[in-house]
Amino acid sequence: MKINTDFLGTGWSFPPEFNETEGKLAMTTDVEDINNSLMILLSTRPGERVMFPNYGCDLHEMLFKPLDLTLITQMKGIIERAILYHEPRINILSIEINTQEELQGEVLIEVDYEVRNTNTRSNMVFPFYKGEATEI
Repeated sequence: MKINTDFLGTGWSFPPEFNETEGKLAMTTDVEDINNSLMILLSTRPGERVMFPNYGCDLHEMLFKPLDLTLITQMKGIIERAILYHEPRINILSIEINTQEELQGEVLIEVDYEVRNTNTRSNMVFPFYKGEATEI
């Protein structure tokens, strides 16, 4: 028996891509669409989306703060609230902040989640860069 996954939706690929042979916009579905949605949510600052001023995740406010346990806890809370309010298709299982590449200016945000109604588990890793734009 095949599970109906229409509720997961279909959306534009991220970043937007065009299929030149068909002359159409590339689309994503199911878990890939959820992962794209999470990438957009975590990289959008609140106030950037027209008509949705509360949409986004304010991680950029943390950019130049010292990376200690307090900051990691704050980041997890911000991410959890953003997903709770803006991604109703999933339940968060865990959020981990990987700081192994901290000295290179990279922090990996690992979100493990379960898709509601299908109980499918998946994960997404979001790279958050703390470095300056010096290599131009």
